Amino acid sequence: MTESIGLVLIICGLFFDFSGCLGLVRLPDVYNRLQSATKCVTLGTCLILLGTIFYTGLNAVGMKAVLCIWFIFMTSPTAAHAISRASHRAGYKLWKGSVCDQYLEDRQSSLKKKAPEVSMKE
Repeated sequence: MTESIGLVLIICGLFFDFSGCLGLVRLPDVYNRLQSATKCVTLGTCLILLGTIFYTGLNAVGMKAVLCIWFIFMTSPTAAHAISRASHRAGYKLWKGSVCDQYLEDRQSSLKKKAPEVSMKE
């Protein structure tokens, strides 16, 4: 029974990884592609590793899979945030159909807070 659950999880993980790869090819800009890649790695790869745990049991291979899942959950969102922020600072433009640019709004609000207000007295 646990082997069949493991195989179902592995197949679901492969589906998510495949859809993430399609997103890398089809999406228009670096930010959308990065979101697709992050979701693909976090969900798809973790499902494959979870399926491995169910398939093999909680032995040495299963414990390595647990450690890999923990590592992926800790590093993948952090790396995606760092890459997207660096891309924005390097000047990569958003797709023309993007609704908002939160990084630009945050940068403009922080610059307004830092800039001293100059008042002209007569």
